[in-house]
Amino acid sequence: MVFSMIQPHTIDGKQGLRGEKLSNKKLGSTFMAQGTLKIHSENILPIIKKSLYSDKEIFIRELVSNASDAITKLKVLIENNEASVTDYAPEIRVKIDQASKTITITDNGIGMSETEVETYIAQIAFSGAEEFVKKYDTANDKDKIIGHFGLGFYSAFMVSSQVEVISQSFRLDCPSSHWTSDGSNTYELNRIDTQPMGTKIVLHIDQESEDYLEEGKLEAVIKKYCTFLPHPIFVGDKQINEKAPLYLKSVQDCTDEEYKDFYSQLYPFEPAPIFWIHLNIDYPFNLKGILYFPKVTERLEFGKCFTKLFCNRVYVSSDIKELLPEYMTLLRGAIDSPDLPLNVSRSYLHMDKTVRQLGAHLSKKISDKLQQLYNSNKEDYIALYKEMEVFLKLGNLQDEKFYEKTKDLILFENSKAEWISIPSYLETMKDKTKSKVYYHIDTSENHFLKLYKEKEVDVLRSTSPIDSHLFQHFESKMPEVKFQRIDGGLDDLLTQEESFAPKEELLQFAKESFKDHKVEVELKPLGSTSIPGFVMIDEDQRRLRDYMRLQKQDFSTDLFGKKTFVLNANSPMVSKIEEIQKNRPELAKELLEQLFDLSLLSQKELHADALQPFLNRSMKLFESLLCQEK
Repeated sequence: MVFSMIQPHTIDGKQGLRGEKLSNKKLGSTFMAQGTLKIHSENILPIIKKSLYSDKEIFIRELVSNASDAITKLKVLIENNEASVTDYAPEIRVKIDQASKTITITDNGIGMSETEVETYIAQIAFSGAEEFVKKYDTANDKDKIIGHFGLGFYSAFMVSSQVEVISQSFRLDCPSSHWTSDGSNTYELNRIDTQPMGTKIVLHIDQESEDYLEEGKLEAVIKKYCTFLPHPIFVGDKQINEKAPLYLKSVQDCTDEEYKDFYSQLYPFEPAPIFWIHLNIDYPFNLKGILYFPKVTERLEFGKCFTKLFCNRVYVSSDIKELLPEYMTLLRGAIDSPDLPLNVSRSYLHMDKTVRQLGAHLSKKISDKLQQLYNSNKEDYIALYKEMEVFLKLGNLQDEKFYEKTKDLILFENSKAEWISIPSYLETMKDKTKSKVYYHIDTSENHFLKLYKEKEVDVLRSTSPIDSHLFQHFESKMPEVKFQRIDGGLDDLLTQEESFAPKEELLQFAKESFKDHKVEVELKPLGSTSIPGFVMIDEDQRRLRDYMRLQKQDFSTDLFGKKTFVLNANSPMVSKIEEIQKNRPELAKELLEQLFDLSLLSQKELHADALQPFLNRSMKLFESLLCQEK
């Protein structure tokens, strides 16, 4: 190829690289030499073949993209009256020949002269696309050039033992050319009989890559990367890219059905999305796309990105965590931008100012859309909310600007089955709870809810494992506000004057019974007689434990072993246990332990190790009760 072999060099009369004389300077005793870096083709080709691209299948993306560029270039020349072609019908054809073990990619684009083959094919990293774009700059999306680095063609050698290029320029006075190389630093270039206008690339597939000779696999790869390319692509006689991507249409021209169909095209096995945002950004960068809120299912995965990144309609990757903030990886959809800083192999993003700006801009677009939906139709917003709440909550935790815009869009169901925001709760309950927000985790805590309902205190329902972190985040933003789970503390508003005689003897007995259980015991006159007792776990301790569970960290239950068992002094059941304690203390102790475990069970706090002792004790108490009846 055009790269010369490394030759000796001279410095101060000694041999120099490629025989060039190198300038030199002396600064004190320091000797300096200046020269030009040289590339050795025998070294660079193995790097391109084995290390530049992360996946072999990229070769078909690069070659089909090049074919698409060749057609786009010709169409631009036709529009500029610089090429005389009548009844032009562009097409790209991919054909497999099992007998000869070849894959042939043919286009009827601009083609190349002999000189252009030498320039664009025989020179590694010389991109004709960049030169063409400078000359024919166009704002038309359909005329965008894909290629950039001039390396894509050499991906062919990842799967080929030999590559042939047969090309005929649109200038019919130029002879056709036939270029052949086995991937070493040599090639052959010959003039041949006139061929049809365009370029044909013949890949002689090596033994390790023969699975690409299966039409089904090759078609799947082309669909994956090139299904949105603007020119017809045929595998055999089947066209595989009949629809342009929906994001190229304007919002007003798209129907709900089209949005859902496009989602099904991107994610064939996913249920229909609940909501979407159509993006069309032209400043400070160019970007088009559609982001979808997926329907929440058990298969919803955190930390994995699903949004597909395209560059000029060519699929690049779904691994774009650099582009999207972590909470936005829950979304689905397609983003297409020619301005993103891709690496040379167009496989992933480089993190730079553009990427950070783009992520922030997408976040703003989403928050604006959600705010618009909330303000225009709150009922529709609430109907969609259950599918969006995880996204909203994570966004509030991770993104300061997103928090400022959407904190009031986070809703919780209250005791009246209404969906309200935290500011609404604080305003409604300010005379009763001051700046405290009460919440519970599910409907199994109804015996607690009764206490609050009797006091006309609203309680919010927490439905997500990340809520405790969200509450802590809200507290950091609003220091005067405190969130408390209803079994995490005992406020004065839930107690009343005792209607029974003081039970100091029972309290001391209960404390002695639980001294080996790391359980503190309190006796309080609750406002309801229906609750004999409950287990109180400190709010901060519970949050720390929930955080460790969410992070899947192992921890000892002893670390969070402190519990407070609150006995209701106004409960008839507690009074009965007090009577039994005077004559049958062992039975009273067992009844208190049973009441404690029942409270843990109702609050979903009973440890698995305690279940069998609880069942054994239950059987023993049943037997004791039955014997007493006899």
